Amino acid sequence: MKTLQDLVRPNIWSLKPYSSARDEYKGFDAKVFLDANESPYHEPYNRYPDPLQAQVKQLLAPIKGVSEECIFLGNGSDEAIDLVFRIFCEPGVDNVVSIAPTYGMYEVCADVNNVAYRSVPLSVDEAGNFRFKADDLLAAVDGHTKAVFLCSPNNPTGECLERGELMKVLERFDGIVVVDEAYADFMEEESFLCMLSDYPKLIVLQTFSKAWACAGIRLGMAFASPEVIAIYNKVKYPYNVNVLTQRQALEVLADYSKITEWVALLKAERERLAVALEKYPDTEHVFPTDANFVLVRVKDAQALYDYLLTQGIIIRNRHRVQLCANCLRITVGTPEENDALLEAMYRFL
Repeated sequence: MKTLQDLVRPNIWSLKPYSSARDEYKGFDAKVFLDANESPYHEPYNRYPDPLQAQVKQLLAPIKGVSEECIFLGNGSDEAIDLVFRIFCEPGVDNVVSIAPTYGMYEVCADVNNVAYRSVPLSVDEAGNFRFKADDLLAAVDGHTKAVFLCSPNNPTGECLERGELMKVLERFDGIVVVDEAYADFMEEESFLCMLSDYPKLIVLQTFSKAWACAGIRLGMAFASPEVIAIYNKVKYPYNVNVLTQRQALEVLADYSKITEWVALLKAERERLAVALEKYPDTEHVFPTDANFVLVRVKDAQALYDYLLTQGIIIRNRHRVQLCANCLRITVGTPEENDALLEAMYRFL
């Protein structure tokens, strides 16, 4: 079995991290800051932010049921994804494996980091729904596969990957398993956060962008063993989460009950929208969803998409995505927004 040191790039394992002024100053109630070459004017924006976002993690940890040492916060989840490649994958040598269709940034990050990306198509069952099979994914793994990326609930398909199949990957793959739970708040299944102590090579990604209604502040979360998070913190840029983002995150965390209210409303609207789409005459298939969107196959996705644009309604055309011919991905909005969408779809007919 490979150790964490076996998986981390040798230069990263031996890397001496940059030590910022705020890393060195800890545990004192300071009033005069003359250490970081900051301007003394225009407070509070003149000061560098906490490089490890301690206050945010203190509020986040009990909500997620993990220790603060198991949390990494980044500039969106994309930073946490990119760091997987920078930490574990030797450019031009190693590879990662994922499914198709799925979130496109995994492949983009692989290309940017000169890491081979292997894509394994999902299977399709008799009902026309997507299915994940661990054996198919593991067949694409070799001795240079450092990580697998599994988005669950998956984007753009919407449904959680079969938990039993995910567990097979965790049990049988001797590398880093990244489970991207960007849409976890909308699913009924238990988060893989409960598995962190059992699987030291597991990384779970979540985000403030979806259920938490904070896409604009660009704050992503990675949860893993303290050893993995320590390497994340060693490699990340010193002040990767700015002070404005941290302040907004603290406000949201202080009123977490509002998030649960929003999620309940969106789940109810998701069901209503899915039922309405099933009844729409041009619908060929509505895919099951555990996220805050619905994937639907229609007769002519491009024509409907183009018409909705003329009505000022923007959805996502997934027609060119593998296995998603004539599919549209529709984010669940407010009742008024969903009504406007459905009315426009019937006008299109």
